[in-house]
Amino acid sequence: MALQIESARLLTWKAAMLKDSGNNYIKLAAMAKLAASEAATYCSHQAIQILGGMGYVNNMPAERHYRDARITEIYEGTSEIQRLVIAGNVLKEYGV
Repeated sequence: MALQIESARLLTWKAAMLKDSGNNYIKLAAMAKLAASEAATYCSHQAIQILGGMGYVNNMPAERHYRDARITEIYEGTSEIQRLVIAGNVLKEYGV
C-alpha cells in the first residue's frame, strides 16, 4: 500500500513542478490522477480485506473510504480517459 501511495504522491509533485516551471505537464498530471485514484481504491479495498466482514458495515470508515475511492475512477476523468491522454502524449513524444 505504501508503494502505491508514494508513487502517486511523487507523480503529483512532479506534475506540479512541471506546471510551475511552465513546461508541458499534461501527461504527468494524467498519470498522477490515474495513480492516485487506483492507489486509493487499492488501499481502501485492502483495508476492507483486513477488517473482514466488519469492513462492509455501513458505519465503518473503511466502507465509506472504499465508496469514495471507487468513484474517483469514474468522475474527475475516468481511468480510461486518463490512459488515453497518457497514450496520446507518449505517441506525441515519440513522433508516432
